[in-house]
Amino acid sequence: MYEANKRRSLVRTIRKRQATVLGHVMRREKLEHLVTTGKLEGKRSRGRQREKITDGLATWLGPGRGTETLAAVKDWDLWRDMIANAYKQGT
Repeated sequence: MYEANKRRSLVRTIRKRQATVLGHVMRREKLEHLVTTGKLEGKRSRGRQREKITDGLATWLGPGRGTETLAAVKDWDLWRDMIANAYKQGT
């Protein structure tokens, strides 16, 4: 039981840090922004596609928040509140 709680808090901490980094990257609109959103030219590789960081965080922040998540990144206060709420809920 103790190990399960440790693991759960570790996953929450990792997701929170990923969200913080994503917010930083998405506001800069440099090469990292293009790579994160997946808007690069060329063909996708064969086989199962890797999960994008945006997909994982959209699930963590709440169902049905895919486009809302990317729009909220521009508003720093809203983004910070979304991360804090998701962290408190422990999803």
